[in-house]
Amino acid sequence: MISLQNQIVLVTGASSGIGTACAKVFAGAGAKLILAARRLERLQQLADNLNKEFGTATHLLQLDVRDRPAVESVIANLPPDWSNIDILINNAGLSRGLDKLHEGDFQDWEEMIDTNIKGLLYLTRYVVPGMVNRGRGHVVNIGSIAGHQTYPGGNVYCATKAAVKAISEGLKQDLLGTPVRITSVDPGMVETEFSEVRFHGDAERAKRVYQDVKPLTPDDIADVILFCTTRSPHVNINEVILMPVDQASATLVHRHN
Repeated sequence: MISLQNQIVLVTGASSGIGTACAKVFAGAGAKLILAARRLERLQQLADNLNKEFGTATHLLQLDVRDRPAVESVIANLPPDWSNIDILINNAGLSRGLDKLHEGDFQDWEEMIDTNIKGLLYLTRYVVPGMVNRGRGHVVNIGSIAGHQTYPGGNVYCATKAAVKAISEGLKQDLLGTPVRITSVDPGMVETEFSEVRFHGDAERAKRVYQDVKPLTPDDIADVILFCTTRSPHVNINEVILMPVDQASATLVHRHN
């Protein structure tokens, strides 16, 4: 196992859900954390909690991953003590709407494509060259079973996660001959703010998604990411697909009612 003590881990979308869970599990493993998200006050609260519990050193970035010049600027201007990123967790992502394609909302499409694909590409493009130069590093992309199986109303969201799958595979091929590792972690149902965001704040509708099901938790995903990043340096876990026992596919879910 690799020790994560004092390794620098950059987590995007760190203000909630899987991102926050990753911050906690990596803090517990002794890593130093660069936490990026749009909601700075949430990041500050998280950083305070991690400092109290683990004594974790954190560097906070108020960042919208869709803004390429901003991504370029924050990575280029990291303080020297924070610039050698060991692990990048491309977690920022979202789903908007569940409309049929021919009835889809253009704004929803733009937001998903710009965040889930382009945002992930921007971070990867600005962080990975440093990893190659230093001869170490690990990129973890948060995909989804939606990237493997399309479901009704999922059209564009599923397309963005299929893109993450292709980008992860392509990056692995492009980095052949370097020690840099690439992993895609692709969950099924995870109970986070995901559905609330998808339904534009409709909490009741979001709740029904997970009704009578025991979904995965953000901690479950963070645990798998920690496992992937602590394997021996010669081991690359390319892809992990995980779902709750109550789920068999993107559309087959067992509800206890």
